[in-house]
Amino acid sequence: MYIIKSMIYFIMAGVCEIGGGYLIWLWLRDGRSFWHGIFGAVVLIIYGIIPTFQPKNVNFGKVYAAYGGIFIALSILWGWKVDKVIPDKFDILGGVIAILGVIIIMYFPRN
Repeated sequence: MYIIKSMIYFIMAGVCEIGGGYLIWLWLRDGRSFWHGIFGAVVLIIYGIIPTFQPKNVNFGKVYAAYGGIFIALSILWGWKVDKVIPDKFDILGGVIAILGVIIIMYFPRN
C-alpha cells in the first residue's frame, strides 16, 4: 500500500505541475484569459504541497529526484494526449528508463 500511495502522490503532483504550467503557457503564449494564468499559478502551488505527503522517512532530495522520472513520463503522455504529439520509440524508451529510476530511488530496499 505504501508504494501505491506514494505513486498516487507522484502522479497528482505531476498532473498539477504540468497542468498548471500548461495553463500559464496558454495564457502567455496563446493569448488566453488572465484567469488561465491565475488558475495555473494556484495549481502550481498545490503541486508544491503534494510531495510533502510522501512517506516521512524519505527526504526532500530523494522525493524530487524520483519525481523527476514521473515528470518525464507524464510529460510524454501529456504531449501525446493533449498536444497530439505521438511519442516515438526513443521517447518511450526514455520514459521507461525514467520510471525505472523512480523505482530504484524510492522503493529498492536499503540497509
